[in-house]
Amino acid sequence: MSTLLVTGASGHLGRRVVEILLEGKAGKVIAGTRDPAKVADLAAKGAVVRVIDFDRPETLAEGLKGVDRLVLVSTDALKTRTEQQRRLVAAAAKAGVKHVVYTSAPMPLPTAKSLVADSHYWTEQALAASTLPGWTVLRNNIYAEIILVVLVNALKSGQLYTATGKAGRNYVTREDCAAVAAAALASDFDGKRILDVTGPAPVTLDDVARLASTVAGKTVTHVPLPPDALRQGMVAAGLPDFYADALVAFDVDAAEGYHAITTPAVRDFTGREPTSVKAFLEASKDAIRAMG
Repeated sequence: MSTLLVTGASGHLGRRVVEILLEGKAGKVIAGTRDPAKVADLAAKGAVVRVIDFDRPETLAEGLKGVDRLVLVSTDALKTRTEQQRRLVAAAAKAGVKHVVYTSAPMPLPTAKSLVADSHYWTEQALAASTLPGWTVLRNNIYAEIILVVLVNALKSGQLYTATGKAGRNYVTREDCAAVAAAALASDFDGKRILDVTGPAPVTLDDVARLASTVAGKTVTHVPLPPDALRQGMVAAGLPDFYADALVAFDVDAAEGYHAITTPAVRDFTGREPTSVKAFLEASKDAIRAMG
């Protein structure tokens, strides 16, 4: 059986991918992390733990030894992510890794307006230009879990501010994304492909506000704002400029329709339908009501 590595194993997505692989007895599973202490529970479940630090090249060469296939979970270091991930791609090719699965985002573009879109674009380009025999790019749509983050303030004020207008977003749960990544990694696919990973159907932020209101028992109203006004509000609230830029750019992309596509990726890889926003919010009822 193949030796499978998951980077960022201490994070939400990476950890769940490792767990799914272990549950499915997919092969030798390696949990890659900067801090082994943070994945002691995964080691107890049967994962091999290796230090994988994108900023320490010597850990990449050692950590990738004998690895057949790996999931490259995009890092959270927005300012340095492009170089970090290029470094991993190059190290994987040099180590003889046969296939890399990369967790990207919808419609990545080379742009100075968003470190998120820009870093994903250049990482995809690095994969395409590499000597790797195969790779899979999973363009995960925005996580449904992000709704819970924005609801914290929305439930307090009764207003949900975005720059998406009336456009839809096809939210997908992190659980569905983890299941797809694990299946793609454990498969025998050896070619090159780019896949969008989405929920079952796009929903507007008006829809999200209405659904959240029903679950919370408290009215939340979606308030569309121009991008500049939204950015100013984020910065005034203490968000760093580059994060505000990235979030607003994501809203603008959604407003232009880039986040509204629907694909069968979750069903194709898992055999079940993706979780809807309605079902996700209902399952999160206790947490949402606690916010209000």
